[in-house]
Amino acid sequence: MAIQQSDVLYTAVATAENGRDGRVATDDGQLDVVVNPPKAMGGSGAGTNPEQLFAAGYSACFQGALGVVARNENADISGSTVTAEVGIGKNDDGFGIIVKIVASIPNVDAATAQDLVEKAHQVCPYSKATRGNITVDLSVA
Repeated sequence: MAIQQSDVLYTAVATAENGRDGRVATDDGQLDVVVNPPKAMGGSGAGTNPEQLFAAGYSACFQGALGVVARNENADISGSTVTAEVGIGKNDDGFGIIVKIVASIPNVDAATAQDLVEKAHQVCPYSKATRGNITVDLSVA
């Protein structure tokens, strides 16, 4: 379900110059990075790229969702990590992305970890935004 504008608590604002071969900066100055295509896509790889930025945001958001779920389940996720792998490749429409989320939750058994990850995927705003649009593979390390 979409949120209404009146329900927005925070809005991030970023501006890109020259697309994938330029610069991206936020209005508050907290992020200001050079972006370049990765070497695998024929670029210099001298800067970050949109896929890395998406992976960083998704992994942080998913870790937050995992924390919410863990509190509700009284599960100990201390020492846990979430890694997001974002791939880009050609598809029927030009290009698309695919995501793999890998969670390491050392203080719970494998079945509990998998359950927590599945539940986090249901509440994570990035997961909600991408649901039905891209493939997101979930796994537990």
